[in-house]
Amino acid sequence: MSTASRDVAGTPAVSDPGERARRPMRADARRNRDAVLTAAVAAFAAHGADASLEDIARAAGVGVGTLYRHFPTREALVLGAYSREVERLADSARQFAAELPPAEALREWMRQFVQYAAAKRGMVDMLHAMVRDESDVFDHAKAQIRQAATMLLEAAARSGDIRADMTAEDLTRSMGGICMASDPAAGPQCATRLVDLVYDGLRFGATAAHR
Repeated sequence: MSTASRDVAGTPAVSDPGERARRPMRADARRNRDAVLTAAVAAFAAHGADASLEDIARAAGVGVGTLYRHFPTREALVLGAYSREVERLADSARQFAAELPPAEALREWMRQFVQYAAAKRGMVDMLHAMVRDESDVFDHAKAQIRQAATMLLEAAARSGDIRADMTAEDLTRSMGGICMASDPAAGPQCATRLVDLVYDGLRFGATAAHR
């Protein structure tokens, strides 16, 4: 006899609450979810975590009910947007490494990190409040970023383009410091100039003859 119960409408209920979440998402649902996350990242960067959810849904081209179906709470949407940006940052490291020489890949990723931090800035207060309850998510995010930075640093050091004593933690702290110190009103060019200064520092003492 099946162990599945039935809901009040008489349809079979899922006995495992996680089963529904593990089912493959339909292509249209996945597109809607991606559109909501893209709109949420832009809205949170511009207006902070209190950005209007109705405006986010409108910018994504979906109804607010669709937004809530994927993200039942504002906190869930913030966490989803944050995780999306971390994944994009990690993916960009692999893409740059595959397409560019090691030193150029590292510099482009450093610039990408500034864009990630700018998107995160509007969510930071709510993210801080969620750290304890969502510690696994944040631990995973830190690991993704650390692995990406380590991969790029080690490749550039092996090629002789940068000094070999910079760790992933050193690099991400430097990038984080730039983002905290940069005035958003000055535009992204200011942060890019500071990133290039850090990059020039990494090249000081490098062994490559073409430095």
